[in-house]
Amino acid sequence: MTHERIALVTGANRGIGLETSRQLAAEGVTVLMAGRKKEAIDATAAALRAEGLDVHPVVLDVTRAADIEAVRAHLEATYGRLDILVNNAGIITDPGGFAPTTFTVTPEQLRQSFEVNVIAPIAIVQALMPLLEASPAARIVNLSSILASMAEHSNPSSPWAGVTPLAYDASKTALNQFTVHLAAALRDTPIKVNSAHPGWVKTDMGSEAAPMEIVDGAKTSVALALLGSDGPSGSFIHLGEHIAW
Repeated sequence: MTHERIALVTGANRGIGLETSRQLAAEGVTVLMAGRKKEAIDATAAALRAEGLDVHPVVLDVTRAADIEAVRAHLEATYGRLDILVNNAGIITDPGGFAPTTFTVTPEQLRQSFEVNVIAPIAIVQALMPLLEASPAARIVNLSSILASMAEHSNPSSPWAGVTPLAYDASKTALNQFTVHLAAALRDTPIKVNSAHPGWVKTDMGSEAAPMEIVDGAKTSVALALLGSDGPSGSFIHLGEHIAW
């Protein structure tokens, strides 16, 4: 069977990752939905397959090197390449959620946040790069946040200036730096890499107070995953608009 495009979406069991998988599959992409718990991701993928979508579950704890290697080996053996990588999995470890934590966040909370939000995407990209290079024009999407923007945080009049969960914000800023470095390293290739700000979305992390529905929160990731050859690389994007780093 010939697959036109193969995607891997991490953190696909719920929220934006699940909706990103649904929207990509609706565009004809074969989607590997990655989640930490086998029973949960199997059930989630089965529900989308019941909708007629070409999705497949894979177990992936993004902090486990053995899981990353297993997914790499599966992709290589089954498809021989990877066309789309959406580094969607992420956590917030700050006490009190999005409350200010400059004086309260612990070293362990910082370590946990960076492990999932920064180190894991870097490890996944490094492991899967040969498969991405085997694609005619791969796309890498790193799910970031407006809270990563130094421009917003340094502007006292910004509505985001006071939203300062340090571990989360700093880890997403570091992820953006990875996007910039990776895009520069891939400048002379057809691979494009961008950071996506999904918006403030009604997820478990975003809460019901958020103004955006999940279906809209996935749109930026999907658009960047399906970019044409004239699309940007090394940019920070929300619904087609560039965000200042």
